[in-house]
Amino acid sequence: MSEKFILVIDEGTTGTRALVVDQNSQIKAQAYTEFTQYHPAPDRVEHDAEEIWDATLMMIKKALNEAGLAAKDIAAIGITNQRATTVVWDRKTGKPIHRALVWQDTRTAGYIEKIRAQWADETYAHTGWALAPVYSSLSLWWLMENVPGARERAAAGELAFGTIDSWLINKLTGGKVHVIAASNASVTGSYDLVNNEWYKEWLDFLGVPLTLFPPLVDDSGLIAEIDPALLGAAIPITGVIADQHAALFSQGCVEPGTVKCTHGTGTFLDMNIGPKLAVSHNGLNTIIAWRMNGEMIYGLEGYAAVTGSAVQWLRDGAELIKSSAETEALATSVADNGGVYFVPALTGLSAPYWDSFARGMIIGITRGTTRAHLVRATLEGIVYATKDFLETMRKDSGVKITSIKVDGGAARNDFLMQFQADMLDAEVVRPLNAEATAMGAAYLAGLAAGVWHTPAECFAGQKVERVFKPEMPAEQRNSLYAEWNKAVKRCMGWAE
Repeated sequence: MSEKFILVIDEGTTGTRALVVDQNSQIKAQAYTEFTQYHPAPDRVEHDAEEIWDATLMMIKKALNEAGLAAKDIAAIGITNQRATTVVWDRKTGKPIHRALVWQDTRTAGYIEKIRAQWADETYAHTGWALAPVYSSLSLWWLMENVPGARERAAAGELAFGTIDSWLINKLTGGKVHVIAASNASVTGSYDLVNNEWYKEWLDFLGVPLTLFPPLVDDSGLIAEIDPALLGAAIPITGVIADQHAALFSQGCVEPGTVKCTHGTGTFLDMNIGPKLAVSHNGLNTIIAWRMNGEMIYGLEGYAAVTGSAVQWLRDGAELIKSSAETEALATSVADNGGVYFVPALTGLSAPYWDSFARGMIIGITRGTTRAHLVRATLEGIVYATKDFLETMRKDSGVKITSIKVDGGAARNDFLMQFQADMLDAEVVRPLNAEATAMGAAYLAGLAAGVWHTPAECFAGQKVERVFKPEMPAEQRNSLYAEWNKAVKRCMGWAE
């Protein structure tokens, strides 16, 4: 078959998607399913790694069937995944020793406060990440402390740690390969960016054995081959990249100073800063954007952990809406937010505040407040959270950010995008294909497999669907943002 196809596994926080992408960057077929979110306590978020694997294999087969293709027709596999979610499994049996601890989990917040004075500055300087529960290293500390025999078994080399990319590669290869993509390693709070190795001093302090950790591989290159017994052919895995990094690449942000914003379960603002490592001084995270041919490209990132999932809460928790599609019409049915602000700190506040004890808050409710005001305040809260770290990114980088490329499910909401342009005082560029995360994995896999030869070739078929220009007067923007800042201060430290 002369036409070339990439199979992409897009492993999100709430669901699994498999896509078949052709050499013209068109999605030929896709299949999606949600998986279970476990909340055994208010501060805990867990996934069943085995359920994720089962869902992945099912969606792969479904997407291939829908595309009318067999495994032998696939040139390569690309994987992109939710980041920092921690899986530990038995190397012999391939069985996890505990449910996966999700990046939104905050069970280690109390321990962090005990060690903050000793380690916060040190870990930030080395890992590029502010000390917070999102650290995989802290999730590993919790597992070593709470799963009987885990630390001893880990020290004996019986256990393996990985983020979701590592877990999937291990399962796809029949347990033969244990690796992690450089992009994913950089978001675990376990990797020393300065010395380019696992951060032994920090891990020793936590009592987390180095024997758990996999070697790093390039995000684009020949990483492994899948077990032919799974699908009937040994397809090469040639692209593996963390989700936000994938979207940064897919949006064409391959030059220093270029920025993208992904609205998914959380909202992530990322800037390419090039091959020179620079750690933020203002609460942003430093990431390995990707590693290709052994060369690191770094980025700055700010994120809010609960934004899209705040809309999910409106639907499933508060039951104010039946679907996220309703939010745009409801938000535009009122002239403004009616003085209502929703700080979506349902699992604490991330950049630039890093307060694990903040909690979600709706404030400004009066007798005149309606369901529409609450929905509008939720969407506005997503944008305010984004503005918080955009302003920090402007300070850190010294770059005047005037254009931002957007992707993710919520990027389809016109009200949200216009409000983002207004509050950030920057144009917001929405591509025709909002599946940027999946396409990033496809491009990196395809580049390594010879489907495309240069990044420019990958992006050649991209089209812009709409550009949102800022229209709000500066005085109004500043007034709204000042009220938001008041609201944020009131929700901080609530659960301490």
